[in-house]
Amino acid sequence: MNERITPFEEKMKKTIASLTEDFASIRAGRANPHLLDKLRVDYYGTPSPIQSVANVSVPEARIIQIQPWEPKMIKEIEKAILASDIGITPGNDGKIIRLVFPELTEERRKELTKDIQKKSETARVAIRNIRRDANDNVKKAEKAGEISEDVLKELEGDIQKLTDKFVDNIDKMCDEKCKEIMTV
Repeated sequence: MNERITPFEEKMKKTIASLTEDFASIRAGRANPHLLDKLRVDYYGTPSPIQSVANVSVPEARIIQIQPWEPKMIKEIEKAILASDIGITPGNDGKIIRLVFPELTEERRKELTKDIQKKSETARVAIRNIRRDANDNVKKAEKAGEISEDVLKELEGDIQKLTDKFVDNIDKMCDEKCKEIMTV
């Protein structure tokens, strides 16, 4: 791969990583501790990930258990969960917080697949915008006399191959996540 294209390939990889993160936060009726990855709790004035102030486990398929290392953190963790968009009310026994995930209804599954498809389309658009920026970059280089017209055509072909590869990756990720949601 040409070094002119490498920065754009890195941006495309970041788009895929961001989509993967988004998909991990979509709950599929199963308890997934990654659902808590974006949540922050106030730990002595510092916003910290829940995983750094508590032990997070999945004792059963539809339950996430959070056991804070310090009992006083229960209230802070509950506050963070309630303020988030997880949509689950935490329950606690004074020592452990439990998030119980209800079975998904057919209607909710359809909503989630629409959301997945929207996120996937946003990622595809981002990849195409990166392709446009990459093409503009190599065209400027050709106009400035830094590369020949033949090299320009070759680079444009490489950029298109890269774009196709990442869009295919997004399509596969979308299909897999939709299947996961519909078969849980």
